Amino acid sequence: MKVADRHYRTIWLNEDGRSVDIIDQRWLPHDFRIETLRTVDAVAVAIRDMWVRGAPLIGVTAAYGVAIQMKDDPSDAALDAVWEKLHATRPTAINLRWALDEMRGMLRPIAPAERAAAAYKRAGEIADEDIELNRNIGKNGLAVIREIAAKKKPGEPVNILTHCNAGWLATVDYGTATAPIYLAVEEGIPVHVYVDETRPRNQGAQLTAWEMAGHGVPHTLIVDNAGGHLMQNGMVDMVIVGTDRTTANGDVCNKIGTYLKALAAHDNGVPFYVGLPSPTIDWTVSDGLKEIPIEERSADEVSYVWGKTASGEIAQVRVSPDASPAGNPAFDVTPARLVTGLITERGIAEASPEGLRALFPERQVRKSA
Repeated sequence: MKVADRHYRTIWLNEDGRSVDIIDQRWLPHDFRIETLRTVDAVAVAIRDMWVRGAPLIGVTAAYGVAIQMKDDPSDAALDAVWEKLHATRPTAINLRWALDEMRGMLRPIAPAERAAAAYKRAGEIADEDIELNRNIGKNGLAVIREIAAKKKPGEPVNILTHCNAGWLATVDYGTATAPIYLAVEEGIPVHVYVDETRPRNQGAQLTAWEMAGHGVPHTLIVDNAGGHLMQNGMVDMVIVGTDRTTANGDVCNKIGTYLKALAAHDNGVPFYVGLPSPTIDWTVSDGLKEIPIEERSADEVSYVWGKTASGEIAQVRVSPDASPAGNPAFDVTPARLVTGLITERGIAEASPEGLRALFPERQVRKSA
């Protein structure tokens, strides 16, 4: 995607050949900053404290973290240690574990002296593969938007509601849920996006809205609780969200509040789609409610918000009483029965073991007990 007419990925290898540069998302949309990660500790902080976020981007960042470690110490002990250190940063997003397993499994048989070069090569390949996965998700999701557009009056937009940020900032480029939207705009299909603010961290208001504005996509920022009202009044044609982990049965774990959008969509006959690359599918889990760990983040994310003041200063303010405690589950699980379809790089799957098996016959899908 472009920022001020210049193309950016969210992460790339620094010119020194060993560290990586990232877009530091903590400061968006008011300040565009690039941060260089030179150590494994810096990579861990960037993932844990959400300088980078989004399941695919977390996985790529972790892969580069392994490469940095191999440059410093390519021993077996260091390889296991970096796996443990980075895996502990965010427990819910499955791409993190997938990338770490991919890197460790690839590096283990290689002589330590050759591991650093192999690690940087594979991390770069994972980044490139992510872009291609997302591009194909976009192509498959575009077919859904085309179908809805064909039933609209000439010039009438397809109204799409999304939650959190599953855009290019959550991946290396294109995004998952946003990829079909961007391709629709490029094709000339009129679209309009309702962007949930997505409390408590406001990734919709701060990131998705910033992306939409930068790409010239007509959009409206709404409070999280407005989605049901819009659906009741026929103002939403489809919902599309991303996911941090999807089970082999089609349950979808995504940013807190996604389940409520799925319930509202189901009640009002609005199709509810999920855009996801296959590394986000956890083939070892068959019941999202019972088996996916839900990250509980700091209460400060609920009690405080960041924003730009009238004077232009980026500041944090408290929105709740000093004495009030806060809970902050970061994700919820949407049961497969509420999902219209899973938009993957291979096509659109029914949210079921059979639907996923049809697209990924090489994977062993197990049913819930």
